[in-house]
Amino acid sequence: MSTTYLMKAARPIRRAVAGPGVSGSTCSIAFRQRFTTSAVRSNISGESGGSSNGKARQTRWASTWPPVSGAIVIATTAGLLGWSLSEFRHNGFPGTMLMDSIYPALDYASLHEMEQAIAEIRREIEGEDIISTDPDDLHAHGYSEWSSSNPEGLPVAVAYPRSTEHVSTIARICHKYRVPIIPYSGGSSLEGNFSAPYGGISVDFAFMDKIVQFNKDDMDIVVQPSIGWQDLNEQLAKMASGLFFPIDPGPSAKIGGMIGTNCSGTNAVKYGTMKDWVINLTVVLADGSVIKTRRRPRKSSAGYNLNSLFVGSEGTLGLVTEATLKLAVVPEELSVAVVTFPTIRDAAAAAAEVMQRGIPVAAMEIMDEVQMKVVNLGGATAPRVWKEMPTLFFKFAGTKAGVQENIDLVQRITKTNKGSNFEFAKDAREQKLLWSARKESLWSMLALRKEGEEVWSTDVAVPFSRLADIIEVSKKEMDDLGLFASILGHIGDGNFHESIIYNRQKKEERDKVEVCVKNMVKRALEMEGTCTGEHSIGWGKKESLLWEVGPDTLGVMKSIKLALDPKWIMNPGKIFDRRS
Repeated sequence: MSTTYLMKAARPIRRAVAGPGVSGSTCSIAFRQRFTTSAVRSNISGESGGSSNGKARQTRWASTWPPVSGAIVIATTAGLLGWSLSEFRHNGFPGTMLMDSIYPALDYASLHEMEQAIAEIRREIEGEDIISTDPDDLHAHGYSEWSSSNPEGLPVAVAYPRSTEHVSTIARICHKYRVPIIPYSGGSSLEGNFSAPYGGISVDFAFMDKIVQFNKDDMDIVVQPSIGWQDLNEQLAKMASGLFFPIDPGPSAKIGGMIGTNCSGTNAVKYGTMKDWVINLTVVLADGSVIKTRRRPRKSSAGYNLNSLFVGSEGTLGLVTEATLKLAVVPEELSVAVVTFPTIRDAAAAAAEVMQRGIPVAAMEIMDEVQMKVVNLGGATAPRVWKEMPTLFFKFAGTKAGVQENIDLVQRITKTNKGSNFEFAKDAREQKLLWSARKESLWSMLALRKEGEEVWSTDVAVPFSRLADIIEVSKKEMDDLGLFASILGHIGDGNFHESIIYNRQKKEERDKVEVCVKNMVKRALEMEGTCTGEHSIGWGKKESLLWEVGPDTLGVMKSIKLALDPKWIMNPGKIFDRRS
């Protein structure tokens, strides 16, 4: 898999090379804005946007424009099409771009104004290579092979700020010219969260990845948005702090994106979700003004809870440039256990009893027999071969005596619910081995793709007593439709993921997947659940959000959005449309 979408570290920022007589900062921007995500993919090998061969080929192509005719074509194209991408909207699933004849187009900057804004940012932030218009950069910031939803359109530029002041300057200038702003940190979101359907400037926080302040005695830490949660924990370990940050989504996730999506992970059953670990936020608003949501105590009842407003808002209300986070004490003892079951319902019954008995597991995950087979086929955990049966994975954390007691209790509960092949780790090596199937689940699924295939990964959450019901029905529907799909979930909090391999170019396959996903969402809502437990809404689940909360609640959300962002420039097209 290409690493373009997994990391945005300090790689060199390159501007595309324009041909003789063509301005690299003006005409090239106009031409590249005419790229759609699909057009760019066709020029980049393997549709990954990340290979060095594709990068070289794209640059060579851009550097061979005829000196006069190329400029005329570009100018004519820009004049005819203008800012046409903002004339479109997306109805929630890939491949369904429609001309917006019902709702008026959003009043965004013209191409000329866009170029003025980019030039002004460069002038005001001197001494830094702050703006990139490299084709590969634009593609990586507008398309993701992780995502189930990739609307057509790319940003016209990528900004790389180094400080809150830089972000404030970028926002102020974009506000002046009505230029859309799209935040970007880890790039691993799954619902088109950082796509650029209306063009604009992608703000990549790659250089803002530092620890600002560590308050060991208070068990909190101030960080910038592009530090990864794994990197943060590694640095805390190196400092022998005895503390860690417990939220554990995908390994490439960064704190900024984790805040934007209110993510969680396998540890949520014990430690909760991202919102539970945020003390305060520094946020740049749409007009460039900077606010801090609150001060640093663990608790406060002073005024509105602005943390909860910005956490989960996906950058539609403001750009987070610093976060003060709570930290937890590293447990004295850790262990892992794995147990198989004849059916998903048996596994779910065991999990429910563990929760109802109040046994403090640190994590409790479920993988169906298809996912276990996928792990075996992927070979990432070889030479270990897993039983291809519904499987529960447990983590235990606490004192040595407490962990052993909880392992014994869980073993008895699983046995009474038809569990078998119970294994628990006796040391760190065995912990890593037993947890490896869960850790490698997504990678194993991706490894099975054939040419032209993609993985649609989506999630819902229901009260955990209903998880077996929704999994059983969803699995049967996928089987009936002939889809190759697997299920895994955070069974302790009722959240599960469906991963489906399909070929997006084959309409009949895409249609089946869309039906399956929509039905899964509707079932979850009928069970008093939610359309997403941790992936957030993004571009892909806007229709689902309307089903879930209704027009009145959505109207309140829009009122908040309009109050903070009246020009609708902050990550437009995400969560809801201006008129929907």
